[in-house]
Amino acid sequence: MSDPADPADPADTDGPDAAADATHAPTAPVADGAGVAAASDAADGTDGVRPVISGRDVVKEYVTGGETVRALRGIDFRVDPGEFVAIVGPSGSGKSTLLNMLGLLDVPTSGVVELDGVDVETFDDTERTRKRKDTIGFVFQSFHLIPTLTAVENVEVPRLLDRTPKKTREVATDLLDRMGLGDRLSHYPDELSGGQKQRVAIARSLVNEPRLLLADEPTGNLDRDTGDQILAEFDAITDEGVAVVTVTHDDYVAQSADRVVNLIDGTVREDEEAVTG
Repeated sequence: MSDPADPADPADTDGPDAAADATHAPTAPVADGAGVAAASDAADGTDGVRPVISGRDVVKEYVTGGETVRALRGIDFRVDPGEFVAIVGPSGSGKSTLLNMLGLLDVPTSGVVELDGVDVETFDDTERTRKRKDTIGFVFQSFHLIPTLTAVENVEVPRLLDRTPKKTREVATDLLDRMGLGDRLSHYPDELSGGQKQRVAIARSLVNEPRLLLADEPTGNLDRDTGDQILAEFDAITDEGVAVVTVTHDDYVAQSADRVVNLIDGTVREDEEAVTG
């Protein structure tokens, strides 16, 4: 799955990780569906919770080689504050397209996507970039750290345009301390382990205090113990009210989610709450 954004762009990047918790994974989740709920709930929050982002009857089509490919086929979805949602499905099922939609990196061909109840189609390019920077953090399988910057400098990247260097350094340092990397602030990426790199990436994703964190195969390059650390950090993030959505092929990660979205041929199966033990 391709990465939805380039971390070299301060508007489009962000990224933490935490202590391992081998007992973290809950028992069998049985979730199908799109983190994601009924269209009426997505539209008006009838359950009393306003979703961070939601969609109704979302269709996305691409034209390639003279043919129209329908990547998403009229799906409904919502993601609520503090929710951990896993998106699963075979290659070509529309996972990348949905993640790009959630990240405001793409717009639907038809249907409605709303961020905090506002139709994203009403945003011009400048507003879309600002909303993405202020509201959404991105974490990638391959970390996307800048090799010539130290750990703390990488975390600072999304805030470079804010021109508040002292405050930015304080926030970045605090995040790395939280990730257990307080002694690695001046280390370069090639001096860090895979788990440490991913924790730096998660810290970067949180530096603008987003309300939605999108993670593309965040444990794909990590061993199980290190993956447990990442999942434990996601738990801590959701406890603070930040929504986490991850695309994954790892059943272990899916079992740790509150909800699993099963995306097949651009359609979403009705979702169920994951079973936690």
